[in-house]
Amino acid sequence: MTKLITVLTALLLATPLAARAQEATSRALVAFVGAESASTNQHFLDAFRQGMRERGYVEGQNLTIEAQWAEGRSERFAEIIGELVRLQARVIVTVRQPAALAAKAVTTVTPIVFIAGDPLGSGLVPSLARPSGNLTGLSIFLGEDFSGKWLELLKEAVPKASRVAVLWNPTNPLNVVYLTVLRGVARKLGVTLQSAEVRDPSGFDGAFASMSRERAQALVVVIDPLTVRYRARIAELAAKNRLPAMYGFREFADAGGLMAYGANLADLCRRAADYVDKILKGARPADLPVEQPTKFELVINLKAAKALGITIPPSLLVRADHVIQ
Repeated sequence: MTKLITVLTALLLATPLAARAQEATSRALVAFVGAESASTNQHFLDAFRQGMRERGYVEGQNLTIEAQWAEGRSERFAEIIGELVRLQARVIVTVRQPAALAAKAVTTVTPIVFIAGDPLGSGLVPSLARPSGNLTGLSIFLGEDFSGKWLELLKEAVPKASRVAVLWNPTNPLNVVYLTVLRGVARKLGVTLQSAEVRDPSGFDGAFASMSRERAQALVVVIDPLTVRYRARIAELAAKNRLPAMYGFREFADAGGLMAYGANLADLCRRAADYVDKILKGARPADLPVEQPTKFELVINLKAAKALGITIPPSLLVRADHVIQ
C-alpha cells in the first residue's frame, strides 16, 4: 500500500512538471534583432509584437519573443545571432542590412526574416521573387531615383535654397548611389550640392561646421544606420545652424527634424510578422518573395518650421501624411 501511494504521489508531482515542459516547448521562440537600443527603437519591436498578435500569437502562451539590441555596434551582430541560433530560435527577425548580412554569414539553416536596405544589391538574396536559401523579408530600398524626391520636396518647401548640403556616410555603398542621383536632380533644379561626409559620431560637429563655412541654405540627410541612430543629434545641429532639413524616415521628424519622406519602418516591422507566421506554419523562406515598399509617407514638423521661420506651402501640407504641430 505504501509503495502504491509513493508511485501515485510521484505521478501527481510529475504531471504539472511534464505539462509545464510541454507548454514551454509548444511556444515558438522568435528572435528580434535591432540595430540600436530599446530606448531609441522600442516602437519597432512594439510594431512587430502587434503584427504577431494580429495573427493570433500570444506571448507566454504560444510565443516567446527574444529581443536583442546591437546598441549601434554592427560588429556585435554575428555574436548576437550566433547565440540565438544556439538557443534554437525558430525564426530570427533582423532590422537593418548589416544585421541581415551577419545572419547570412552565421547560419544557412535558421530562417531569417530581414528588413534591409537593398537585399538584391547587397547580395543578401539572388532574386527578390525567389530569394532561395534561408533568408527573405522586406526591402527598405526605394529605388535609386527615390533620393531625388528628397531634394525636390525640400526645394518645394524652401524655394530660395540654392546651396544644399548632403550629410552622408561614404562607407555605405548604397549611399554612393543616392548621392549620384541627388547630383543629377540638383543640376535639373539649379541647386549646388555640398558633400558633407560623416563616418562616425565624432564627425557630426565638423560636418555641420563645414556646412556653415560653405553657406549651405538647406540640408538633405541620407538614411543610414549611423544617421538614424544619431537622428536627435543631427536634428539638434540642423536647428542650431538654422538649416531646413529633409530626412528619409519619420523618426527624424519625430526627433525634431523639419521633414521626412520614405518608407514607414515601424510598419515594415509589423508586416514582418506575416513572414514569421508563414514560416512557423511550415513555409520555406526560399519560397516567400521579398516584399518591396509600397507605402511612403511625408511627415512635416510645423513646430520645427516655426522655429526656423519657414512657412510650409499649402500645396505641400495637403500632401503630408502626418503633420507634427
